[in-house]
Amino acid sequence: MKIAVVGTGYVGLVTGTCFAETGNKVTCIDIDRTKVDKLISGKITIYEPGLEKIFLRNLKENRLNFTTNLEEGIKDAVIIFLALPTPPGEDGSADLRYVLGVAGDLGKIITDYKVIVDKSTVPVGTAEKVRAAIAQNCKGEFDVVSNPEFLREGVAVDDFMKPDRVVVGTNSERARKVMSDLYAPFVRQGNPVIFMDEKSAELTKYAANSFLATKISFMNEIAQLCEKLGADVDMVRRGIGSDDRIGKRFLFPGIGYGGSCFPKDVQALIKSSEEVNYAFKILVAVEEVNEAQKLHLIPKIKAYFNGELKGKHFALWGLAFKPNTDDIREAPALYIIKALTEADATVTAYDPEAMPNVQNLLGHKVNYAADQYSTLAGADALIIATEWSEFRTPDFEIIEAKLKNKVIFDGRNLFDAKQMKELGYHYESIGRP
Repeated sequence: MKIAVVGTGYVGLVTGTCFAETGNKVTCIDIDRTKVDKLISGKITIYEPGLEKIFLRNLKENRLNFTTNLEEGIKDAVIIFLALPTPPGEDGSADLRYVLGVAGDLGKIITDYKVIVDKSTVPVGTAEKVRAAIAQNCKGEFDVVSNPEFLREGVAVDDFMKPDRVVVGTNSERARKVMSDLYAPFVRQGNPVIFMDEKSAELTKYAANSFLATKISFMNEIAQLCEKLGADVDMVRRGIGSDDRIGKRFLFPGIGYGGSCFPKDVQALIKSSEEVNYAFKILVAVEEVNEAQKLHLIPKIKAYFNGELKGKHFALWGLAFKPNTDDIREAPALYIIKALTEADATVTAYDPEAMPNVQNLLGHKVNYAADQYSTLAGADALIIATEWSEFRTPDFEIIEAKLKNKVIFDGRNLFDAKQMKELGYHYESIGRP
């Protein structure tokens, strides 16, 4: 098939590249000339494991192309994916200006049948708004489809190529046939393509992410309770995770969720609920718990240093909101850095991928190290904010030699608490004795 993808951000680039990998002819469109030139020259603009290899292969085979010209990019396409930003407004609602702006432009240039697909995460009712924006000036036939993405940063290529389900919202039999043919190569093992109406598909994405965010905040509340009662959250997690009604995933406590999806989607669903006079009380609590959890280590750190952080120096491992990505949006590490620097402490940080993004955001408010051990020199304590694999089994002799004090505050429960005690560390984690 001939496909156009409008937007070359995280979702757009993964979507376009993966569709090209199954033999489709894909043109990705973006207004950012600099970004498009980089992509044309073979320089990938995001970090995602496994993506660069198939990106370069499909670029070489001319199945993946890039342009800044919308009319040129969609001319031969049967399917046009809208993978555009929907940033949260000040009130938490999703900003649809980019989606509706492109929809209006498409209406002026479509002359033959197209399937317009909302790939961005959008509020319920967006398909109707996109349809209306296109119809204002459109002379050709078209259908608007909701096809939310369920990509996890760090494993997005596998998620796209081997989806556990594909959700498609449409009431058009013609569009249903097109989408069914498109996704057939991705569901050969029998995983479902679930067809439904557009509004239900739009809500499905918000419901999925909000439910997972709820699991995370629930476990962080259990961890808080464990600390007060002297219980071990790891034991509780194993005890409840073995119940197949609950499942093992998303039960790991920590210092809160971040990224581009969970915070934004929870806020947007709360706002959508308010607009129809429904108070989504659980999600309000989920958001409140998560905001507090990002700073859960700070009282522990202050208590250890008797409330005085001025002049203290901290090593920080991890800046991305999760491992295997360079995404720092709503990353707990940023909240920790802000709290420490406002208390006149200093921080030296290391992250395998996210340091350039933090440097662009914070500049010289943070020192940046060449590797994880270089952060430790002269530090009063080590703080762990992201669970990169390389942090899981460090050389504790090097840590002991470089740190001023054998003190670790672990926001991701990477180490065995009993072992840390035997090694003589003052070690504090989340929800464990």
